[in-house]
Amino acid sequence: MGKRTKVAASPIGEHLEARSSSPTWETLRDWLRGKIRELMQGLLEEEVTEFLGRARYERRAAVDACGYRNGYGKPRKLTTSMGTIEVRRPRVRGVEERFESRILPLFARRTREVSELLPELYLHGLAEGDFDLALRGLLGEEAALSARTVARLKERWQAEWEAWRTQRLDDRAVVYLWVDGVYVKAGLERERAALLVAIAALSDGRKVVVAVVPGYRESVESWSEVLRDLRERGMNAPRLVIGDGHLGIWGALRNVWPEADEQRCWNHKVLNVLEQLPRHQQAVAKPMLGAIAYAPTRAEAERKGKEFEAWCHRHGYGKAAQTLGRDWERMVTFYRYPKEHWRHLRTHERDRIALSPHCGCGRMRPSGSRRWKRATAVIWKMLMVAQKRFRRLNAPELLAKVHAGVRYEDGIEVTQEEVAA
Repeated sequence: MGKRTKVAASPIGEHLEARSSSPTWETLRDWLRGKIRELMQGLLEEEVTEFLGRARYERRAAVDACGYRNGYGKPRKLTTSMGTIEVRRPRVRGVEERFESRILPLFARRTREVSELLPELYLHGLAEGDFDLALRGLLGEEAALSARTVARLKERWQAEWEAWRTQRLDDRAVVYLWVDGVYVKAGLERERAALLVAIAALSDGRKVVVAVVPGYRESVESWSEVLRDLRERGMNAPRLVIGDGHLGIWGALRNVWPEADEQRCWNHKVLNVLEQLPRHQQAVAKPMLGAIAYAPTRAEAERKGKEFEAWCHRHGYGKAAQTLGRDWERMVTFYRYPKEHWRHLRTHERDRIALSPHCGCGRMRPSGSRRWKRATAVIWKMLMVAQKRFRRLNAPELLAKVHAGVRYEDGIEVTQEEVAA
């Protein structure tokens, strides 16, 4: 029998083998998940090595050394923001102290970032029924998701909301307060239930949500309960409250904090005036109304307002003129505050940052008190997500002055000598 000769590996074959193990555009996602799984499994092994004080197959250093590896647990799916991977927890036996992994806690099936995806999807208008399809597209078909998963998250959010609404507010110096009622298609006892929402501007320039409470048609009684609760939790009286002209908040404010100033929302005012005009005249009237709201001084706003009223009367639109003049004093309160803050005070904050009409809350139709509380908790969670992106107020250094009671006229600080004069 002839002597075997060892055939050298072909360079072409080695090149083809290397190419087969390298990722392509079509296999990139699976390749990345495989690498993440290898990294995760390696970290788990390193944890055991650190816990036992020796590497795999290394002999015990002393007779009294205890503990040894005992294989692995069952394969387990872990859903991360980078996809779903399968890992196996190493098992340890013969130790007094139980081995607890810092990387992969017991019973954990998804990372915190994945749980935070759900309120993000609500915020961007995804209906509840779309969750499974959307998340599996992002995280993989093996993602640990189900209707029960969503239900458990809602229960957790409800518990978090219940704890949040009792937090003390003594340490927050509130300067401005935006208020609004958000209607949900609840169909409760044939009455439209509302969520009463309040967002505060603090003396350091931050905006924070301070109230998300179910109410009854934005009534004076419902808003009074909200304000009393804020006061009992230690919140100070705001300097200025901004909201829609038709809210029960104004009667409630006089009941609880009569010293607070009131500013009606200019966006709502413009819409109310335009509703009194024929469609072909609305394009003409809108820039005229904008010039009133953005006038540099109160006197200029009043002059432009009279010009608009005269235009209305010339064309027979008396109701539009009456709508503009109604509650005028509360439309121009912002002139008594720093000019740098006017852009925040002319309009309601919800119009800018909080709850969009396109968000998922408009699709929610809870019925019964339990579902209604869950709906409230979901919208609260949406607001908590949105709060992270709230824009700070301009010139935050002026908020401390406003909180201290410094006076302004046409947006400019009034000195003590001018006040005395």
